[in-house]
Amino acid sequence: MVAQDDSAATSIGAPVRARIAAALAPVDAELARRYPGDPGTRQPVHTVYVPADAFGARTVREWGRQALDALDAHAPDAGVLAAALGLPAGAASEVYDRVRAKLAREPVEDLRVDFEDGYGPRPDDEEDAAAVAAARLVAEAVADGGAPPYAGIRAKCLEAPVRDRAIRTLDLFLTALLRAGGGALPDGLVLTLPKVTYPEQVSAMAALLGEFERVHGLPAGRLGFEIQIETTQAILGADGRATVARMIDAAGGRATGLHYGTFDYSAACGVSAAHQSMDHPVADHAKAVMQVAAAGTGVRLSDGSTNVLPVGGTAQVHAAWRLHYGLVRRSLARAYYQGWDMHPGHLPTRYAAVYAFYREGLDAACARLTAYAGRLGGAGGGAGAVLDEPATARALSGYLLRGLDCGAVDEAEVTDRTGLGRTELDALAGRPPRG
Repeated sequence: MVAQDDSAATSIGAPVRARIAAALAPVDAELARRYPGDPGTRQPVHTVYVPADAFGARTVREWGRQALDALDAHAPDAGVLAAALGLPAGAASEVYDRVRAKLAREPVEDLRVDFEDGYGPRPDDEEDAAAVAAARLVAEAVADGGAPPYAGIRAKCLEAPVRDRAIRTLDLFLTALLRAGGGALPDGLVLTLPKVTYPEQVSAMAALLGEFERVHGLPAGRLGFEIQIETTQAILGADGRATVARMIDAAGGRATGLHYGTFDYSAACGVSAAHQSMDHPVADHAKAVMQVAAAGTGVRLSDGSTNVLPVGGTAQVHAAWRLHYGLVRRSLARAYYQGWDMHPGHLPTRYAAVYAFYREGLDAACARLTAYAGRLGGAGGGAGAVLDEPATARALSGYLLRGLDCGAVDEAEVTDRTGLGRTELDALAGRPPRG
Protein backbone atom coordinates (compact mmCIF):
# COMPACT_ATOMS: atom_id res chain seq x y z
CA MET A 1 0.00 0.00 0.00
CA VAL A 2 1.39 3.41 -1.05
CA ALA A 3 1.81 5.78 1.84
CA GLN A 4 -0.40 8.87 1.70
CA ASP A 5 0.97 12.31 2.52
CA ASP A 6 0.38 15.92 1.53
CA SER A 7 3.38 16.18 -0.83
CA ALA A 8 3.12 16.13 -4.65
CA ALA A 9 4.33 12.58 -5.20
CA THR A 10 5.42 11.31 -8.64
CA SER A 11 6.16 7.84 -9.95
CA ILE A 12 8.08 8.43 -13.20
CA GLY A 13 11.74 9.13 -12.58
CA ALA A 14 14.16 11.52 -14.28
CA PRO A 15 15.87 8.78 -16.36
CA VAL A 16 12.56 7.86 -18.00
CA ARG A 17 11.75 11.49 -18.71
CA ALA A 18 15.18 11.92 -20.24
CA ARG A 19 14.67 8.89 -22.49
CA ILE A 20 11.30 10.26 -23.64
CA ALA A 21 12.86 13.67 -24.35
CA ALA A 22 15.66 12.09 -26.36
CA ALA A 23 13.22 9.95 -28.33
CA LEU A 24 11.06 12.96 -29.18
CA ALA A 25 13.91 15.40 -29.90
CA PRO A 26 13.80 14.72 -33.66
CA VAL A 27 10.04 15.31 -33.65
CA ASP A 28 10.52 18.56 -31.72
CA ALA A 29 13.04 19.72 -34.30
CA GLU A 30 10.79 18.70 -37.18
CA LEU A 31 7.82 20.55 -35.71
CA ALA A 32 9.91 23.69 -35.27
CA ARG A 33 11.21 23.46 -38.84
CA ARG A 34 7.94 22.72 -40.59
CA TYR A 35 5.54 24.73 -38.45
CA PRO A 36 7.22 27.98 -37.35
CA GLY A 37 3.89 29.82 -37.13
CA ASP A 38 2.95 33.29 -38.28
CA PRO A 39 5.90 35.23 -39.72
CA GLY A 40 4.67 38.36 -37.95
CA THR A 41 4.73 40.54 -41.05
CA ARG A 42 1.92 42.40 -42.76
CA GLN A 43 -0.02 40.39 -45.33
CA PRO A 44 -1.34 42.45 -48.24
CA VAL A 45 -5.07 42.25 -48.88
CA HIS A 46 -4.53 41.78 -52.62
CA THR A 47 -2.03 41.37 -55.42
CA VAL A 48 -2.32 43.49 -58.54
CA TYR A 49 -0.92 41.89 -61.70
CA VAL A 50 0.29 44.29 -64.41
CA PRO A 51 1.77 43.01 -67.70
CA ALA A 52 5.43 43.97 -67.97
CA ASP A 53 4.86 45.95 -71.15
CA ALA A 54 2.17 48.04 -69.40
CA PHE A 55 4.18 48.74 -66.24
CA GLY A 56 5.55 52.23 -65.80
CA ALA A 57 6.59 54.77 -63.22
CA ARG A 58 3.02 56.00 -62.78
CA THR A 59 1.23 52.63 -62.79
CA VAL A 60 0.32 52.58 -59.10
CA ARG A 61 -0.81 56.21 -59.08
CA GLU A 62 -2.82 55.64 -62.24
CA TRP A 63 -4.61 52.65 -60.72
CA GLY A 64 -5.52 54.79 -57.73
CA ARG A 65 -6.70 57.64 -59.93
CA GLN A 66 -8.81 55.36 -62.12
CA ALA A 67 -10.34 53.74 -59.06
CA LEU A 68 -11.30 57.12 -57.62
CA ASP A 69 -12.69 58.16 -61.00
CA ALA A 70 -14.85 55.03 -60.97
CA LEU A 71 -16.20 55.96 -57.54
CA ASP A 72 -16.90 59.51 -58.67
CA ALA A 73 -18.74 58.27 -61.73
CA HIS A 74 -20.70 55.36 -60.26
CA ALA A 75 -20.80 55.86 -56.47
CA PRO A 76 -20.28 59.55 -55.70
CA ASP A 77 -21.35 59.14 -52.07
CA ALA A 78 -21.65 56.51 -49.38
CA GLY A 79 -25.36 55.98 -49.93
CA VAL A 80 -24.96 55.03 -53.57
CA LEU A 81 -22.15 52.58 -52.78
CA ALA A 82 -24.13 51.09 -49.89
CA ALA A 83 -27.15 50.55 -52.12
CA ALA A 84 -25.03 49.01 -54.87
CA LEU A 85 -23.22 46.58 -52.57
CA GLY A 86 -25.70 46.01 -49.78
CA LEU A 87 -23.50 47.65 -47.14
CA PRO A 88 -25.15 48.15 -43.74
CA ALA A 89 -26.34 51.76 -43.54
CA GLY A 90 -24.56 52.36 -40.26
CA ALA A 91 -21.17 51.35 -41.63
CA ALA A 92 -21.47 52.84 -45.09
CA SER A 93 -20.07 56.29 -44.36
CA GLU A 94 -17.03 55.04 -42.45
CA VAL A 95 -16.28 52.43 -45.09
CA TYR A 96 -16.72 54.85 -47.96
CA ASP A 97 -14.48 57.53 -46.44
CA ARG A 98 -11.77 55.01 -45.64
CA VAL A 99 -11.90 53.53 -49.14
CA ARG A 100 -11.44 56.94 -50.73
CA ALA A 101 -8.55 57.76 -48.39
CA LYS A 102 -6.92 54.41 -49.13
CA LEU A 103 -7.18 54.88 -52.90
CA ALA A 104 -5.52 58.28 -52.59
CA ARG A 105 -2.83 57.15 -50.15
CA GLU A 106 -1.99 53.52 -50.98
CA PRO A 107 -4.14 52.12 -53.78
CA VAL A 108 -2.00 49.01 -54.30
CA GLU A 109 -0.61 46.91 -51.46
CA ASP A 110 1.15 44.28 -53.56
CA LEU A 111 2.24 44.69 -57.18
CA ARG A 112 3.38 41.91 -59.46
CA VAL A 113 4.96 42.80 -62.80
CA ASP A 114 3.85 39.92 -64.98
CA PHE A 115 6.08 38.19 -67.51
CA GLU A 116 3.82 35.13 -67.77
CA ASP A 117 0.23 34.90 -69.05
CA GLY A 118 -0.34 38.64 -68.98
CA TYR A 119 2.79 39.23 -71.04
CA GLY A 120 3.08 36.19 -73.27
CA PRO A 121 5.91 35.11 -75.56
CA ARG A 122 8.11 37.93 -76.85
CA PRO A 123 11.45 38.20 -78.65
CA ASP A 124 14.28 37.63 -76.19
CA ASP A 125 15.74 41.11 -76.54
CA GLU A 126 12.33 42.64 -75.81
CA GLU A 127 11.81 40.59 -72.65
CA ASP A 128 15.40 41.24 -71.58
CA ALA A 129 14.83 44.97 -71.80
CA ALA A 130 11.49 44.74 -70.00
CA ALA A 131 12.99 42.75 -67.11
CA VAL A 132 15.76 45.30 -66.58
CA ALA A 133 13.34 48.21 -66.91
CA ALA A 134 10.97 46.66 -64.36
CA ALA A 135 13.81 46.31 -61.86
CA ARG A 136 14.86 49.93 -62.29
CA LEU A 137 11.31 51.20 -61.93
CA VAL A 138 10.76 49.18 -58.76
CA ALA A 139 14.06 50.42 -57.32
CA GLU A 140 13.19 54.04 -58.16
CA ALA A 141 9.77 53.70 -56.56
CA VAL A 142 11.31 52.25 -53.40
CA ALA A 143 13.88 55.05 -53.27
CA ASP A 144 11.34 57.86 -53.63
CA GLY A 145 8.80 56.29 -51.29
CA GLY A 146 6.21 55.62 -53.99
CA ALA A 147 6.43 51.84 -54.05
CA PRO A 148 3.66 49.62 -52.69
CA PRO A 149 4.55 47.75 -49.48
CA TYR A 150 5.22 44.67 -51.65
CA ALA A 151 6.36 44.43 -55.27
CA GLY A 152 8.11 41.95 -57.55
CA ILE A 153 7.68 39.85 -60.66
CA ARG A 154 6.05 36.71 -61.91
CA ALA A 155 8.38 35.11 -64.44
CA LYS A 156 7.39 32.22 -66.65
CA CYS A 157 7.19 28.71 -65.22
CA LEU A 158 10.00 26.15 -65.10
CA GLU A 159 8.53 23.73 -67.64
CA ALA A 160 10.91 22.81 -70.46
CA PRO A 161 9.59 25.04 -73.28
CA VAL A 162 10.04 28.29 -71.30
CA ARG A 163 12.51 27.27 -68.59
CA ASP A 164 15.56 29.10 -69.92
CA ARG A 165 13.48 32.20 -70.56
CA ALA A 166 12.07 32.09 -67.04
CA ILE A 167 15.52 31.76 -65.46
CA ARG A 168 16.97 34.55 -67.60
CA THR A 169 14.14 36.98 -66.79
CA LEU A 170 14.42 36.22 -63.08
CA ASP A 171 18.20 36.67 -63.18
CA LEU A 172 18.05 39.90 -65.17
CA PHE A 173 15.43 41.39 -62.85
CA LEU A 174 17.20 40.46 -59.63
CA THR A 175 20.64 41.51 -60.89
CA ALA A 176 19.37 44.90 -62.09
CA LEU A 177 17.38 45.40 -58.88
CA LEU A 178 20.41 44.62 -56.74
CA ARG A 179 22.60 47.04 -58.71
CA ALA A 180 19.98 49.78 -58.62
CA GLY A 181 19.70 49.32 -54.87
CA GLY A 182 23.42 49.69 -54.30
CA GLY A 183 23.86 46.03 -53.42
CA ALA A 184 20.69 45.70 -51.35
CA LEU A 185 17.28 44.28 -52.26
CA PRO A 186 14.07 45.98 -51.10
CA ASP A 187 12.37 44.53 -48.03
CA GLY A 188 9.05 44.11 -49.83
CA LEU A 189 10.42 42.08 -52.75
CA VAL A 190 8.14 39.20 -53.78
CA LEU A 191 8.72 36.60 -56.51
CA THR A 192 6.04 34.31 -57.92
CA LEU A 193 6.52 30.88 -59.49
CA PRO A 194 3.55 29.95 -61.73
CA LYS A 195 2.13 26.69 -63.07
CA VAL A 196 3.90 24.36 -60.68
CA THR A 197 3.17 20.68 -61.24
CA TYR A 198 5.92 18.81 -59.35
CA PRO A 199 7.78 19.55 -56.10
CA GLU A 200 11.04 19.25 -58.04
CA GLN A 201 10.18 22.51 -59.83
CA VAL A 202 9.90 24.19 -56.44
CA SER A 203 13.27 22.72 -55.43
CA ALA A 204 14.75 24.07 -58.65
CA MET A 205 13.43 27.57 -57.92
CA ALA A 206 14.92 27.40 -54.43
CA ALA A 207 18.25 26.30 -55.90
CA LEU A 208 18.24 29.20 -58.38
CA LEU A 209 17.64 31.72 -55.63
CA GLY A 210 20.29 30.09 -53.46
CA GLU A 211 22.80 30.41 -56.30
CA PHE A 212 21.93 34.08 -56.78
CA GLU A 213 22.52 34.66 -53.06
CA ARG A 214 25.87 32.85 -53.22
CA VAL A 215 27.10 34.80 -56.25
CA HIS A 216 26.22 38.15 -54.70
CA GLY A 217 27.13 37.39 -51.10
CA LEU A 218 23.58 37.74 -49.84
CA PRO A 219 22.46 36.02 -46.63
CA ALA A 220 21.25 32.48 -47.24
CA GLY A 221 17.47 32.44 -47.38
CA ARG A 222 17.17 36.13 -48.20
CA LEU A 223 15.02 35.38 -51.25
CA GLY A 224 11.64 33.68 -50.95
CA PHE A 225 8.87 33.04 -53.42
CA GLU A 226 5.18 32.32 -53.82
CA ILE A 227 3.90 29.11 -55.38
CA GLN A 228 0.92 29.42 -57.69
CA ILE A 229 -1.53 26.56 -57.39
CA GLU A 230 -3.12 26.47 -60.83
CA THR A 231 -2.60 22.90 -62.05
CA THR A 232 -4.40 19.78 -60.90
CA GLN A 233 -1.04 18.12 -60.26
CA ALA A 234 -0.33 20.77 -57.63
CA ILE A 235 -3.25 19.38 -55.59
CA LEU A 236 -3.10 15.66 -56.36
CA GLY A 237 0.01 14.07 -57.81
CA ALA A 238 0.18 11.27 -60.36
CA ASP A 239 0.84 8.85 -57.50
CA GLY A 240 -2.42 9.84 -55.79
CA ARG A 241 -0.68 11.74 -53.01
CA ALA A 242 -1.57 15.29 -51.97
CA THR A 243 1.09 17.60 -53.37
CA VAL A 244 0.88 21.02 -51.72
CA ALA A 245 2.63 20.10 -48.48
CA ARG A 246 5.40 18.43 -50.47
CA MET A 247 5.87 21.65 -52.44
CA ILE A 248 6.14 23.73 -49.29
CA ASP A 249 8.75 21.31 -48.00
CA ALA A 250 10.60 21.34 -51.33
CA ALA A 251 11.03 25.11 -51.04
CA GLY A 252 13.41 24.61 -48.13
CA GLY A 253 11.94 27.42 -46.06
CA ARG A 254 11.69 29.85 -48.99
CA ALA A 255 7.95 29.49 -49.67
CA THR A 256 6.13 32.65 -48.62
CA GLY A 257 2.69 32.13 -50.15
CA LEU A 258 0.29 29.88 -52.03
CA HIS A 259 -1.78 31.67 -54.68
CA TYR A 260 -4.81 30.00 -56.20
CA GLY A 261 -5.09 30.43 -59.97
CA THR A 262 -8.81 30.57 -60.66
CA PHE A 263 -8.94 30.14 -64.41
CA ASP A 264 -6.01 27.83 -65.13
CA TYR A 265 -7.10 25.44 -62.37
CA SER A 266 -10.77 25.52 -63.34
CA ALA A 267 -9.95 24.90 -66.99
CA ALA A 268 -7.65 22.03 -66.04
CA CYS A 269 -10.61 20.44 -64.23
CA GLY A 270 -12.77 20.82 -67.32
CA VAL A 271 -14.98 23.59 -65.96
CA SER A 272 -16.59 25.53 -68.80
CA ALA A 273 -15.69 29.19 -69.20
CA ALA A 274 -19.07 30.46 -68.00
CA HIS A 275 -18.65 28.68 -64.64
CA GLN A 276 -15.00 29.36 -63.89
CA SER A 277 -15.10 31.28 -60.62
CA MET A 278 -13.54 31.58 -57.18
CA ASP A 279 -16.67 30.03 -55.63
CA HIS A 280 -16.92 26.95 -57.88
CA PRO A 281 -16.73 23.61 -56.00
CA VAL A 282 -13.42 22.70 -57.67
CA ALA A 283 -11.98 25.97 -56.36
CA ASP A 284 -13.24 25.30 -52.85
CA HIS A 285 -11.69 21.84 -52.87
CA ALA A 286 -8.30 23.07 -54.07
CA LYS A 287 -8.23 25.91 -51.57
CA ALA A 288 -9.23 23.63 -48.70
CA VAL A 289 -6.23 21.43 -49.50
CA MET A 290 -3.99 24.49 -49.70
CA GLN A 291 -5.32 25.79 -46.40
CA VAL A 292 -4.62 22.60 -44.47
CA ALA A 293 -1.18 22.17 -46.02
CA ALA A 294 -0.16 25.73 -45.16
CA ALA A 295 -1.58 25.83 -41.62
CA GLY A 296 1.12 26.64 -39.10
CA THR A 297 3.88 26.84 -41.70
CA GLY A 298 3.98 30.62 -41.99
CA VAL A 299 3.08 30.31 -45.68
CA ARG A 300 0.28 32.75 -46.51
CA LEU A 301 -2.75 32.01 -48.70
CA SER A 302 -4.21 34.04 -51.51
CA ASP A 303 -7.44 33.50 -53.39
CA GLY A 304 -7.70 34.16 -57.10
CA SER A 305 -9.58 36.76 -59.10
CA THR A 306 -12.71 37.47 -61.05
CA ASN A 307 -12.54 38.25 -64.76
CA VAL A 308 -15.80 40.24 -64.70
CA LEU A 309 -14.62 43.82 -65.12
CA PRO A 310 -16.53 46.82 -63.70
CA VAL A 311 -16.72 48.81 -66.91
CA GLY A 312 -19.53 50.34 -68.98
CA GLY A 313 -22.62 52.07 -67.67
CA THR A 314 -23.46 52.45 -64.00
CA ALA A 315 -25.82 49.46 -63.92
CA GLN A 316 -23.16 47.23 -65.45
CA VAL A 317 -20.48 48.56 -63.09
CA HIS A 318 -22.70 48.04 -60.06
CA ALA A 319 -23.43 44.46 -61.10
CA ALA A 320 -19.70 43.72 -61.44
CA TRP A 321 -19.01 45.45 -58.12
CA ARG A 322 -21.66 43.37 -56.33
CA LEU A 323 -20.12 40.19 -57.72
CA HIS A 324 -16.60 41.18 -56.72
CA TYR A 325 -17.66 42.44 -53.29
CA GLY A 326 -19.50 39.19 -52.58
CA LEU A 327 -16.58 37.04 -53.70
CA VAL A 328 -14.11 38.99 -51.55
CA ARG A 329 -16.38 38.77 -48.50
CA ARG A 330 -16.78 35.04 -49.12
CA SER A 331 -13.00 34.61 -49.24
CA LEU A 332 -12.50 36.60 -46.04
CA ALA A 333 -15.03 34.48 -44.17
CA ARG A 334 -13.10 31.40 -45.31
CA ALA A 335 -9.79 32.83 -44.03
CA TYR A 336 -8.42 33.84 -47.42
CA TYR A 337 -7.25 37.32 -46.53
CA GLN A 338 -5.65 38.09 -49.88
CA GLY A 339 -6.75 37.87 -53.51
CA TRP A 340 -5.93 39.09 -57.00
CA ASP A 341 -7.24 42.27 -58.57
CA MET A 342 -6.99 42.56 -62.33
CA HIS A 343 -8.46 46.01 -63.02
CA PRO A 344 -8.43 49.44 -61.30
CA GLY A 345 -12.22 49.25 -61.03
CA HIS A 346 -11.83 46.30 -58.66
CA LEU A 347 -10.03 48.39 -56.04
CA PRO A 348 -13.10 50.18 -54.64
CA THR A 349 -14.89 46.92 -53.93
CA ARG A 350 -11.73 45.18 -52.70
CA TYR A 351 -11.31 47.79 -50.00
CA ALA A 352 -15.03 48.17 -49.36
CA ALA A 353 -15.30 44.43 -48.71
CA VAL A 354 -12.16 44.29 -46.58
CA TYR A 355 -13.02 47.36 -44.54
CA ALA A 356 -16.62 46.30 -43.98
CA PHE A 357 -15.41 42.86 -42.85
CA TYR A 358 -13.11 44.28 -40.19
CA ARG A 359 -15.29 47.16 -39.08
CA GLU A 360 -18.44 45.07 -38.70
CA GLY A 361 -16.64 42.66 -36.40
CA LEU A 362 -14.59 45.23 -34.48
CA ASP A 363 -16.78 45.59 -31.39
CA ALA A 364 -17.43 41.87 -30.98
CA ALA A 365 -13.78 40.91 -31.48
CA CYS A 366 -12.61 43.54 -29.01
CA ALA A 367 -15.18 42.49 -26.42
CA ARG A 368 -14.23 38.82 -26.66
CA LEU A 369 -10.51 39.57 -26.53
CA THR A 370 -11.00 41.89 -23.54
CA ALA A 371 -12.95 39.17 -21.74
CA TYR A 372 -10.24 36.61 -22.53
CA ALA A 373 -7.46 38.90 -21.28
CA GLY A 374 -9.53 39.60 -18.16
CA ARG A 375 -9.82 35.89 -17.40
CA LEU A 376 -6.05 35.58 -17.72
CA GLY A 377 -5.87 38.26 -15.05
CA GLY A 378 -8.36 36.45 -12.84
CA ALA A 379 -11.58 38.24 -13.77
CA GLY A 380 -14.66 36.22 -14.68
CA GLY A 381 -16.90 36.59 -17.73
CA GLY A 382 -20.18 38.46 -17.53
CA ALA A 383 -23.61 37.44 -18.69
CA GLY A 384 -23.58 36.17 -22.25
CA ALA A 385 -19.78 35.91 -22.31
CA VAL A 386 -18.03 33.48 -24.66
CA LEU A 387 -15.44 31.19 -23.08
CA ASP A 388 -12.71 31.46 -25.70
CA GLU A 389 -9.73 29.15 -25.92
CA PRO A 390 -6.15 30.43 -26.46
CA ALA A 391 -6.40 29.39 -30.12
CA THR A 392 -9.48 31.58 -30.60
CA ALA A 393 -7.73 34.44 -28.80
CA ARG A 394 -4.96 34.12 -31.37
CA ALA A 395 -7.56 34.35 -34.12
CA LEU A 396 -9.23 37.37 -32.52
CA SER A 397 -5.98 39.26 -32.12
CA GLY A 398 -4.89 38.26 -35.63
CA TYR A 399 -8.18 39.61 -36.96
CA LEU A 400 -7.59 42.96 -35.27
CA LEU A 401 -3.99 43.12 -36.46
CA ARG A 402 -5.00 42.50 -40.07
CA GLY A 403 -7.59 45.25 -39.78
CA LEU A 404 -4.93 47.60 -38.46
CA ASP A 405 -2.43 46.67 -41.15
CA CYS A 406 -4.74 47.51 -44.05
CA GLY A 407 -6.25 50.65 -42.54
CA ALA A 408 -9.71 49.28 -41.86
CA VAL A 409 -9.43 50.24 -38.19
CA ASP A 410 -7.19 52.55 -36.20
CA GLU A 411 -4.98 51.58 -33.29
CA ALA A 412 -6.78 54.02 -31.01
CA GLU A 413 -10.09 52.29 -31.75
CA VAL A 414 -8.68 48.94 -30.69
CA THR A 415 -6.83 50.24 -27.64
CA ASP A 416 -9.87 52.18 -26.42
CA ARG A 417 -11.99 49.03 -26.60
CA THR A 418 -9.47 46.51 -25.26
CA GLY A 419 -6.74 48.36 -23.39
CA LEU A 420 -4.27 46.44 -25.59
CA GLY A 421 -1.60 47.90 -27.84
CA ARG A 422 0.11 46.27 -30.81
CA THR A 423 2.74 44.62 -28.61
CA GLU A 424 0.07 42.83 -26.58
CA LEU A 425 -1.89 41.94 -29.70
CA ASP A 426 1.23 40.49 -31.32
CA ALA A 427 1.86 38.35 -28.25
CA LEU A 428 -1.72 37.07 -28.15
CA ALA A 429 -1.59 36.36 -31.89
CA GLY A 430 1.59 34.32 -31.52
CA ARG A 431 3.54 36.77 -33.66
CA PRO A 432 7.21 37.41 -32.90
CA PRO A 433 8.03 40.77 -31.25
CA ARG A 434 8.41 43.63 -33.71
CA GLY A 435 11.99 44.74 -34.27
